[in-house]
Amino acid sequence: MRFLRPALAIAIVAAAATGVAVLQMGSATAALAKPAKAVVHDVNGANLGTVLLQPIGTKLVITGKLSGLTQGFHGFHVHSVGICDPKATDAAGNIVPFVSAGGHLNPAGATHGHHAGDLPVLYVSADGTASSIFETDATNLATILDADGGALIIHALPDNYANIPTRYAANGVAGPDSATLATGDSGGRVGCGVITAVK
Repeated sequence: MRFLRPALAIAIVAAAATGVAVLQMGSATAALAKPAKAVVHDVNGANLGTVLLQPIGTKLVITGKLSGLTQGFHGFHVHSVGICDPKATDAAGNIVPFVSAGGHLNPAGATHGHHAGDLPVLYVSADGTASSIFETDATNLATILDADGGALIIHALPDNYANIPTRYAANGVAGPDSATLATGDSGGRVGCGVITAVK
């Protein structure tokens, strides 16, 4: 994945909103398929903002502006189930907000840092806002919008992408432990948005 120039991202959003069929990018012309979006809410139901997922060729361009978050870095992922229940419970009956969205989108069964749903972390400014503009070829809308859908999740903590060198150890085992390999230690889920196709 790589970050996009802001002007290009703005053009993408404008083209999607107006129904333009193609986007000029230098000398190339890229077809715009129909996008998807996620309206993200916190555990109390407050609207944190909207994220647009726009297919362009073999890439998925993701843009969004969010607010109402705590300052600092936050893990940001596509999760495998399109259900955002702030009162969802785990197998033991404990309330775990948005656990209903399942784990990270990961059809290949990879470890964290290589999941199809792994996205760049969000940096939230002191005023509680965050903007993100990037593209990925690790997944596509057909995979995200499968039978059980998908969701965008914002986590409480930074994501280390399981980048723990073997000189570090947990419980006598070198490198990342099982929790790090699953989630990147990004903590609880503070925001969730069901990904839906834009008609």
